[in-house]
Amino acid sequence: MSVRDYYEVLGIERDASIEVIKRAYRKLALDNHPDRNPDNKDAEERFKAATEAYDVLANPEKRARYDQFGHAGLRGGGGFGGPMDFDLADALRTFMRDFGGGGLGGFDFFGGGERRENRRGNDLQLRLEMDLQEVAAGIKKQIKLRKLVICDECSGSGARQGTRPATCTVCGGRGEVRQVSRSFFGQFINVSVCPECQGSGEIVRDSCPRCRGEGRTQGEATVSITVPAGVAAGNYIQMRGLGEAGRRGGSAGDIIVFIDEKEHPIFERKGIDLLMDLSITYTTAALGGQSEVPTLDGNVMLDIPRGIQPGKVLRLKGRGLPSLRDRRRGDILVRVQVWIPDKPGSEEKKLLERLRKIETKPPGPDGEQGGGRFERARDARED
Repeated sequence: MSVRDYYEVLGIERDASIEVIKRAYRKLALDNHPDRNPDNKDAEERFKAATEAYDVLANPEKRARYDQFGHAGLRGGGGFGGPMDFDLADALRTFMRDFGGGGLGGFDFFGGGERRENRRGNDLQLRLEMDLQEVAAGIKKQIKLRKLVICDECSGSGARQGTRPATCTVCGGRGEVRQVSRSFFGQFINVSVCPECQGSGEIVRDSCPRCRGEGRTQGEATVSITVPAGVAAGNYIQMRGLGEAGRRGGSAGDIIVFIDEKEHPIFERKGIDLLMDLSITYTTAALGGQSEVPTLDGNVMLDIPRGIQPGKVLRLKGRGLPSLRDRRRGDILVRVQVWIPDKPGSEEKKLLERLRKIETKPPGPDGEQGGGRFERARDARED
């Protein structure tokens, strides 16, 4: 499949709403559907490309990964989804799932659409703040939260103890109703949630007094969150099935943990590298030496080469942050700044005055050592 931008494929803006995404996809899918374009490989490829783009952008979780990481965020590893390699069967199945459940010719390719899940519990979002030490090592935390949990009196059925829900007579327990319609393109089968049972396939005649037929009540739960080393602000962890309980036996939502990162007083993060400023004296810059430098694991001694210039960056290899995706570890980048005292002591001032008479002069504007031609011409005029 092409690696074109999904927004470009559908011809929409990056802030497009889900309604805009669906309208753009539906038009492209109908124009290029294989039933309308038999033996047209170009139309088939456009149909598959549009469906792949729609499958990602219509899903909030996939869309968030795509917006943050691009196509790489949809490949395997690191909790991300699998490869987006749609074949024609996948594309047709996706089209039928969301736009009718039947083929354009009036027959069902795959035996019907999927039941719409409208009893699913809500997702919960948490923000977890971490400092650099925690980012470097990874953490495990226990968090207590309030959420809807399964009613322990009716075990989530919503029915009073000793009774059972009855099969919905409108949908026959399927949770969905189908309506056949005809258009220019042929016969469509529109599948929608049953209005009587709201997709459950069952009707509760005698409700549980504790949850009033919902199958869930307010409660507390403690969740354990494991954050791997190397995460960054904006990353998130999806904990499937740990969100709020679904209505009357519906599937539970997810917990989505967003990572925030505390600002460090010394280090500035640059991916897996850490940047810091180190102030050294003039004599250390000129003669070289060693300086004590902080790291996330304690202080180390850094060799300062003689003649180092302000702004030069020295590297402490392997002292940065671990990579989230492989076994690499970043470096600490030490940016050297030469510290000049604003009020030198009397003895120090005398030594500096003596030094001024014998010190090597910096390069002139032409780069020539000792002031260059410009400096010598000025001295000649003064003489």
